[in-house]
Amino acid sequence: MVRVKVWLEENLKGDPIIWAIVLLLSLISVLAVYSATGSLAYRKMGGNTEIYLFKHSALIISSLVVMWAVHNIPYKYFSKLSLFALWVSVPLLLFTYLFGSKINEASRWITIPIIDQAFQPSDLAKLALIAAVAGMLAKRQRQITDIRITFIPLLIWIGTICLLIAIANMSTAVMLLSTCLLLMFIGRVPVKYLMVVCMVGAIVLSTAIFMGQRGGVFFSRIEKFIDEDPNEIPFQAKHSYIAIATGGITGKGPGKSEQRNILPHPYSDFIYAIIIEEYGMVGGGVVLFLYLALLYRGMRVVAISTRPFGGLLSAGLSFSLVIQAMINMGVAVGLVPITGLPLPMVSMGGTSLIFTGISLGIILSISRGDHEDAFLSEEKAMGNMVKKVA
Repeated sequence: MVRVKVWLEENLKGDPIIWAIVLLLSLISVLAVYSATGSLAYRKMGGNTEIYLFKHSALIISSLVVMWAVHNIPYKYFSKLSLFALWVSVPLLLFTYLFGSKINEASRWITIPIIDQAFQPSDLAKLALIAAVAGMLAKRQRQITDIRITFIPLLIWIGTICLLIAIANMSTAVMLLSTCLLLMFIGRVPVKYLMVVCMVGAIVLSTAIFMGQRGGVFFSRIEKFIDEDPNEIPFQAKHSYIAIATGGITGKGPGKSEQRNILPHPYSDFIYAIIIEEYGMVGGGVVLFLYLALLYRGMRVVAISTRPFGGLLSAGLSFSLVIQAMINMGVAVGLVPITGLPLPMVSMGGTSLIFTGISLGIILSISRGDHEDAFLSEEKAMGNMVKKVA
C-alpha cells in the first residue's frame, strides 16, 4: 500500500482531487456507455454487445495516457503552441466545411486515412483559441486597454474561429464565445470592450446561421423549445424526460435502462438521461457535483496563481469543460434547446475524448507548476483536520 502511494505521488503530479474527479468520471463513462450501446451493438455487430465497451475503454485509457503525458509538459510552452495551432485550425476548418464528412447535413469531421478515425477540427480550434486568448491577455496586462495591441488581435481571432465553427456547429461556437468573454472578464478587459465583443459575436453568429449548413435546424430547435404545446416536444427530448422521470431517486439499476433502446444517441448527446434512469437522482447528482468540483479546483489555481498565463489558462479550460457539461445536462432535463454537445469525459467519442484529456492535462500541468506546493500544503491541512475530527 505504501509503495502504491509513493508511485502515485511520483507519477501523478498536480492537484490530486482533479485526478480523483477524472478517474471517477472515467469509471462512470465506461459503465454508462456500455449500458447505452448494448442494443446498438446487438443490432450492428450481430450480438457482440462488448465491442463498444472495449472500443470506448481503449479511448478512455488513451485519453488518460494523453492527459498524463501533457501534465508532464511545463505549461509555459502552450502559449506558443496555441498560436501555431490557431494558424493550423483555420485551413482545417475551411477544408472540413468544404470537403469534410457530412453527417446530419453538417460537415464537422475529417476522416483520417489508414486508421479510419473521424477527427473534428473544432476541438483543436476550441482548445487553441482558449490558450491563445489566455496568452495574449497574460502578456499584455499592462496594455490591456490598448485597442491596437491587445483588443484588435483578440477580436479578430475570436470572430474568425467562432465564425468558422458556427457555420457547421452553432452550439460549440456559442459555448466558445461565452468562454472567451468570461476569460476576458477575468483578464481585466474593460466592460465597454466586452460589449463590443458581444456585438461582434452576435453579428458573426447571425451570419453563420444564414450562410451555414444548419440554419433551418437551428431555428426549428429554438421554436420547439419555446413552444409550450406538450404535443410539439421533440422526440429526443420527450424520451429523455421519460428516462429521467422513471429513474426516481435511486434508479432502475445498471444496465436496466429502457429508453436507451428508443433515444437517438443515448451514448453521447443524452447519456445523462441514461445515467439518471439507471442510477436515479443520486447518480445524476454525483455527476453534477463532480463537474462543479472540477470547476472549483480549476478556479483554485487562479486564486493562488503567481503567473497570469497559468491562472487564465486554467480558468478558460475549466470554464469550457464545465459549461459544455452543463449544456449537455441542461438539454437532458429540458433547460436548454437540443444542441448535440457531448458530456465531457463521459460520452462516447473519439477525438473529443483525446482533446478533453489534453485540456485536463494542461490544467494539471499548471497545478503542478508554480502551484504544486500550495496544493500539497492544502491537502496536508485537510488531512490534519480530518485527524482532529476523528
